[in-house]
Amino acid sequence: MSGKDQPDLDEIELWFSAVADGRVSRDAADRWAGRWFLDDELEWDDLSLWALERLHGIDLRPGPEEPYLHDDEQVREWLEELRRRHAG
Repeated sequence: MSGKDQPDLDEIELWFSAVADGRVSRDAADRWAGRWFLDDELEWDDLSLWALERLHGIDLRPGPEEPYLHDDEQVREWLEELRRRHAG
């Protein structure tokens, strides 16, 4: 998972999968997605933007010791939706 060139939808999907599988922390995925999502000079297709919006903020909690706003099941559902929409 690179950090240099604007990611394509396949790379965004890899990050989602890594979070869902526990290979990447939610914090790392949020920071990675935020770097891209907040760059006003980049242009995105609708599905890539949808996916980045969900990854950016995937680590949000209502309080310091509270569970994530978006639980693991919801993350898996987003990944499934991304794959379904990506497949066309």
